[in-house]
Amino acid sequence: MKDLPREYSKALLAAREASKVILQFYEDGFTSEIKSDGSPVTEADLASSKKIHEFLKDTNIPILGEESVHPSYEIRKKWTKSWCVDPLDGTKEFIKKNGEFSICIAMIENSRSIFGVIAYPLKNKLLVGGEGLGAYIIHFDDIELSEKWTELKSKEEKNNPLVVLGSRSYNSNADEFILDLQSKYDKVIFQEKGSALKFFDLAEGIADIYPRFAPTMEWDIAAGHAVLREVGGEIFNLENGLPLVYNKEDLRNPHFIAKTKPML
Repeated sequence: MKDLPREYSKALLAAREASKVILQFYEDGFTSEIKSDGSPVTEADLASSKKIHEFLKDTNIPILGEESVHPSYEIRKKWTKSWCVDPLDGTKEFIKKNGEFSICIAMIENSRSIFGVIAYPLKNKLLVGGEGLGAYIIHFDDIELSEKWTELKSKEEKNNPLVVLGSRSYNSNADEFILDLQSKYDKVIFQEKGSALKFFDLAEGIADIYPRFAPTMEWDIAAGHAVLREVGGEIFNLENGLPLVYNKEDLRNPHFIAKTKPML
């Protein structure tokens, strides 16, 4: 593989193999239930989590995942590196069978997301990026063939019309923000998309900005953050204007805005 550290290569393989597990449930059927926080979980979430852990456990880096037990902050705050995993991002979309679900795996180092991979199971491709590595679209069959990876470059111009992204199943509460954008730009298009697939559009320059004024968790955003930064973008905490940080005591994200390079 393309000069990737061993643990990153493991993450790519984990995302691909977990995608196969998820697609089997998608085709054959699954059961679901509601967790204590009101969000849904399916057999596919749990099976994907198990598969990812199988690949990442021998990296000897602790794993923080949506469907795994969360160590106390007293333990986590001593970590210098950790994995941040969402084994099935977009469970609501998975249940609806609209295809807009993904897998997110990020490497966190000293509160910063330094590497991310997002799998798009139905399209058999990965969005990958990390500090010093660049950003790429990789088809599942080409993981070991780096010469076939498609490198993504920073976009220098905004889209016209400007493309704003929002959640498919959750209210982003961004109406006022969008109205403000409309007062500044000639044309603004709002598009809904499920899960972390929004980061494919941001990284490829198809979309310009993703505001989120509703709850998300660290594992929803960390992988996309690492990739977006590699094409010149950033995700800002609306409370303090600084980039989002990870492995916090409270694993919920503050409200944020993800921006491509031309929007900075």
